[in-house]
Amino acid sequence: MNLSGLIRELPYAYESPTGDVTITGISSDSRQVQPGNLFVALTGGMTDGHRYIPAALERGAAAIVGTQALSGLPVPYLRVADSRMALPHLAAAFYGYPARKLTVIGVTGTDGKTTTTNLIYKILQAAGIRAGMISTINAVIGEQVLDTGFHVTTPDAPDVQRYLAQMVEAGLTHTVLEVTSHGLAQYRADACEFDVGVVTNITHEHLDYHGSFEAYRAAKARLFTGLASTLPKVQGNPRTAVLNRDDSSFEYLSKMTTVPSLTYGFHAEAEIRPEAVERRPDGLSFITTGRGFRIPVHCKLIGDFNVSNCLAAITATVVALGIRPEAAQAGIAALEGVPGRMESIDVGQDFIAMVDFAHTPNALRRALETARQITRHRLIAIFGAAGLRDRQKRRMMAKTSIELADLTVLTAEDPRTEALDDILAEMAAGAEDAGGVEGKTFWRVPDRGEAIRFAVSLARPGDVVITCGKGHEQSMCFGEIEYPWDDRTAMRAALSERLGIPGPQMPYLPTQDKLIK
Repeated sequence: MNLSGLIRELPYAYESPTGDVTITGISSDSRQVQPGNLFVALTGGMTDGHRYIPAALERGAAAIVGTQALSGLPVPYLRVADSRMALPHLAAAFYGYPARKLTVIGVTGTDGKTTTTNLIYKILQAAGIRAGMISTINAVIGEQVLDTGFHVTTPDAPDVQRYLAQMVEAGLTHTVLEVTSHGLAQYRADACEFDVGVVTNITHEHLDYHGSFEAYRAAKARLFTGLASTLPKVQGNPRTAVLNRDDSSFEYLSKMTTVPSLTYGFHAEAEIRPEAVERRPDGLSFITTGRGFRIPVHCKLIGDFNVSNCLAAITATVVALGIRPEAAQAGIAALEGVPGRMESIDVGQDFIAMVDFAHTPNALRRALETARQITRHRLIAIFGAAGLRDRQKRRMMAKTSIELADLTVLTAEDPRTEALDDILAEMAAGAEDAGGVEGKTFWRVPDRGEAIRFAVSLARPGDVVITCGKGHEQSMCFGEIEYPWDDRTAMRAALSERLGIPGPQMPYLPTQDKLIK
């Protein structure tokens, strides 16, 4: 596509570049620029992309987008007010505006996004709809499953638009996109032309990045305020907001939303509600009521929060999109589980071992409350808190565990360049504030593998051991290095060692070196 074609529908003011060139791709990373690419210089964060324009030119960039007043470049230069805002629209134009050819459902929230995204996807499949999915775990395009990265966030705008274009090319008609607050704040999901927006909940998280809860909530709200700007589509588009009536975000989002909205939850005023909830160790059963239907639901997931996730998925599909209730039943029943979400690890031990992604105070509370429901014995929790991230939640999570678990093991969780001992000290202080006694009800074990081993060694028949915070993630960051790590592998290794049976080797982390010394 020519540069002139890329900017034809750009919704922001710009200074027209001199000359026109053929563009072969779009990149905001100078290291990935290919000959003929449009290089978009982004500002913010730790660096300024304008510094890398010479490197992009050396790699063959055919044109440049930036915000600074530049002259003398050997290629056309497009100056915009905000290159981050321009990037998704340029990427969408390059790929032929694929979201306009799809029905797009966006899911955001602090906790439960990935599960709800998967539930919606399964319901669409059960309805016979050719659907794709972009989550923080992977992108699913027909039979193709693509990894979306080590750590959880919405992919960059060019990647999102490329995935959407591949879905169109594969003949898909619908897609579900999990949208993080970072992705919304950084405009990565702009130009996705959302037809339905779904929120799970908005609780304490990412305040290190957003600065305040109000700013974090406002970032989430962009999914819903943007529904009004979605263009009409040939296939039709409902432009509907699906809101959680139980969540504190409801009043705020309902005021921010200008398109029709639907509500779900346990709240008496929710339009879609559950009745006769049965909680079992192997799943949930309940009846979904509202809008003239009653749907018996059987789900292999556990925890009341997954009742809410199911309600959100049903509201988005059955009510907003008009999908048959029977398809919702079948789709929810077909979901065996989501990687790293209350995932059971069983190698023959006489207690329950689980891995969960809970890495926020609210998610940890819900995970521990759910784990408590499936045992009459002790609950042993292992978790940490990330370095260079929201420090407030370190004490909050430790207090929550002291309140809800019998035994707590504090350990590493992506310390990055912070001193792990300092992070653990903050968490220990929170545990002590809640009445925890170090060496009796909680311990500090810096090496995560050793922490899991220790927790497993404490377990008695019927106990629950749950490690939280990493879930499905495949790495852990120490310093600036990502070390391969999987909590599920680590749990299997610890369990196998305890039982004296063959099993995987405990993954390596640099904290092991101190144990050897």
